[in-house]
Amino acid sequence: MINPKQIFTWWHKQTFGTFLKTLFFGRFVGEDSCGNKYYKSKNDQRWVVYKSNVEASKITSEWFLWIHYTTSEIPNKQKKKKHLWQKEHLENQTGTPNAYRPSQISKLNNSKRKYETWKN
Repeated sequence: MINPKQIFTWWHKQTFGTFLKTLFFGRFVGEDSCGNKYYKSKNDQRWVVYKSNVEASKITSEWFLWIHYTTSEIPNKQKKKKHLWQKEHLENQTGTPNAYRPSQISKLNNSKRKYETWKN
């Protein structure tokens, strides 16, 4: 059922309007490895209901292609064989301690600053 917080706030998975649209017009087509659920209407409108916080980078690449109408084939549960160089899906890490920071740039920023801070 719907959480009372979801009625007016979109950042708690879905709004009340999306809940009603899903209930009356949505046909469940699948779920990805992150737990996000994907729906489709008779008019081929496609949407996702996120498992937790709404974050667009939580959509896996297979479902990204489907939800943006790049492919009409619905991704199946059976994982296609991935190449050795392909990594598992990971949501955007920008702004977190796990964000990518190249070692050369980190050294440059710490040793050579282009400006000096004002001293009080």
